[in-house]
Amino acid sequence: MTTATVRVDKNFRIGAIDRRIFGSFIEHMGRGVYGGVYDPGHPSAVADTGFRGDVLELTRELGATTIRYPGGNFVSSHRWEDGVGPLENRPRTVDLAWRTVETNAFGLHEFMDWTDRAGVDPYMVVNLGTRGPGEAAALVEYCNVAKGTTLAELRQKNGAADPFGVRLWGLGNEMDGSWQVGHRSARSYGEVAGQAAQAMKLVDSSIETVLCGSSNMTMSTYASWEAEALDAAYEHVDYVSLHQYYDPEKYDEQSFLASACAMDRHIEDVIAAVDFVRARQRRQRRIHLAYDEWNVWYQSRFREPYEWSSMSDGPRAIIEDDFTVRDAVVAGSLLMTLLRHADRVRIACQAQLVNVIAPIRTFGATSAWKQPIFHPFALTARHARGDVLRPELSAPTIDTDRFGPVPAVDVVATHDETDGGIALFAVNRSRQPITLHGTATGFGRLAVTGHQALADDDTSAVNTPENPLRVRPRDLPITSAEAGNCRQTLPPVSWNLITLAPAAP
Repeated sequence: MTTATVRVDKNFRIGAIDRRIFGSFIEHMGRGVYGGVYDPGHPSAVADTGFRGDVLELTRELGATTIRYPGGNFVSSHRWEDGVGPLENRPRTVDLAWRTVETNAFGLHEFMDWTDRAGVDPYMVVNLGTRGPGEAAALVEYCNVAKGTTLAELRQKNGAADPFGVRLWGLGNEMDGSWQVGHRSARSYGEVAGQAAQAMKLVDSSIETVLCGSSNMTMSTYASWEAEALDAAYEHVDYVSLHQYYDPEKYDEQSFLASACAMDRHIEDVIAAVDFVRARQRRQRRIHLAYDEWNVWYQSRFREPYEWSSMSDGPRAIIEDDFTVRDAVVAGSLLMTLLRHADRVRIACQAQLVNVIAPIRTFGATSAWKQPIFHPFALTARHARGDVLRPELSAPTIDTDRFGPVPAVDVVATHDETDGGIALFAVNRSRQPITLHGTATGFGRLAVTGHQALADDDTSAVNTPENPLRVRPRDLPITSAEAGNCRQTLPPVSWNLITLAPAAP
């Protein structure tokens, strides 16, 4: 059997894990909100809220820590004021992004209530498409000022006596994209975003702000956009965003399984652009990254909204992809890549949470169910604690059309100082089983305590309402060698979690 070796040393530390790396995303798009998190007529709906109880339960199980809202493209023509106050007084408005009628039944207060119940932190995005710094600052005032202003008193009148205390704010969405309402040049956007961030922080100095990076790596202005926009806004922003989706149908299977190579390059490119601006402006403070839209997406199947012939009077199903075992292996490897860059990637949001290219799906009156991509995210969020370590890996290679030869195995490790445990996350990209020989040094005596793998003889297998557990992690036998080492078999095309804990003397 083919083998790979990995060595983990306590001193080879990349950085501490920011729990916000396990974020997700909700947008008023398709059935993400209406029929997703909000469905008053569903049997599981929480009384007096309309929130789907089964989706809330799965969100907690997923382990999401931060939710980006309300967009996405939706935000660039959105007026937050339309979603506050009595439901009967809220206007029905046109959503220019997805060409639907927005009822505003799920608005700002509903979102904040939902985040409280889900146990997640809000990551609010402001509209810099059709609005500007004044409106952005007003939203911060409404959300975060305790009392004494007209907007604070309006929030209280609308039912929230205490401020929401939103700490993380996005400065628009994909403002380099021609599809975005109000899109701009890099310099123009950077100036407006810097002004908005300055005004917002004058209202509440404790907040952090995220500047829009390129919409994806194929944009003609990629990298130069980051440099020009940040050059205008550096003083007032804390993060630069990255967006990228990975399409199973654009590449050969081996290249798709190695999609994390593209994500690695994306992160390194943006770090280079950001640090160039820091050096050019001779600044000490480093700007970190927020990879706040990432996922597998069958994007080549998506019919763009501008091709739709008519406005929809309600939510319609959009990009409700059925994810496979192979997709889940890739999604798990992408999350591993984010961990590997924990020194600079502090925030990440898998897009999206429910129905829209999502780990959670709903259908009519049935219970919500988990897509295969749910499982690597949930297990990583649960077990990746403390510090990310840099493993030394030796593995056979596989040939890909897009990336050339790449390691057949990818590995990242985390160490929790509080209990001494190690979590080893490993992907086998090949069609053959691979035995992973692991050695851990500097931790004392360790023993392998578990090995869970997401794999299947049919890599195209999916979960459905009728068979929601078709694809799920399986416990594999522990075949560890002497204390401190492990020798585990990684199934073909698999995502794996191997846990180690201090061994008894």
